[in-house]
Amino acid sequence: MKVKTILVSQPEPKVENSPYFELEEKQKVKIDFIPFIHVEGVPSKEVRQQKVDLTNHTAIILTSRNAVDHFFRIAEEMRFKVPDTLKYFCLSEAVAYYLQKYVVYRKRKIYVGKRTFAELAPLIKKYKNEKFLLPSSDMLKPDVPKTLNKLGVEWKKAVFYRTVVSDLSHLKDVTYDILVFFSPSGIKSLFENFPDFKQNDTRIAVFGNTTIKAAKEHGLVCNIKAPTPETPSMTMAINKYITEVNKK
Repeated sequence: MKVKTILVSQPEPKVENSPYFELEEKQKVKIDFIPFIHVEGVPSKEVRQQKVDLTNHTAIILTSRNAVDHFFRIAEEMRFKVPDTLKYFCLSEAVAYYLQKYVVYRKRKIYVGKRTFAELAPLIKKYKNEKFLLPSSDMLKPDVPKTLNKLGVEWKKAVFYRTVVSDLSHLKDVTYDILVFFSPSGIKSLFENFPDFKQNDTRIAVFGNTTIKAAKEHGLVCNIKAPTPETPSMTMAINKYITEVNKK
C-alpha cells in the first residue's frame, strides 16, 4: 500500500528547513504533527516536599530545554536568586544555547556534552567536588542515575515537571498510513487514548530501542526503525521506506 499520510507524534518543527518539510515535498505526502504527550510543571510546593533546597547546590545538570525552563520557573517561585557562580552541565549544545533565554551566556560557567549522558559524564567527574542538582521529569532514563552513582559525585534528583498523556479524542475517526513514535510514552499515550487500537494497514515508525520494545510489548509491528547505520535519522528511514513501497 502506498504512503500518502503521516502522523508524527511530536510538535511541529519551528525551523523552516526541517527535513520533514523536505520529505513532504519530495515524496508528495501529507505530514501532520500532533504531540501525543506534553509536559506539565510541578508546583514549587511539591518540589519542597521532595526536600529540595536550591541553596545547597553548586552545580546543575540540564538534560533538556524543559529542564532549563522548569529550573528557572521553580527558582522564581521559590524566590531564589540564581547565583552567578552556579555551574551548568548541559547534555548538548542545543540545551546550552537555550540557557541564553535566562542567563548571560559568556559570563557563566557552562560545560557542554556532545549528545548522550555518557559523553557528559567525564565533565561531571572532573568537578566531582561540586554538589549537583538534577531537575528532571518523572520519567528519567535509568542510565542517568546509574552513571552519576558510578561517578561517586554528590547529587540529588528533583522532579520539576511531569510527562503527561495528551487528549487525542479528536483523532478517533482519523487514519494515517504511518504513525511515527519517538518514545515509549508516545506508545503509552496511543493505547491510553485508544485502548482498542488495531494496527491493520497502518505502518509504525519507531525511533530507538526502548520505543521499539514498547511497541512490540503492545503487539505492534515496527515497519520502520531508526537509527540504523544506513538511516541515522527518522526522516531518512521514512524516505527510504516510502521510496520502496510507492514504487511498487
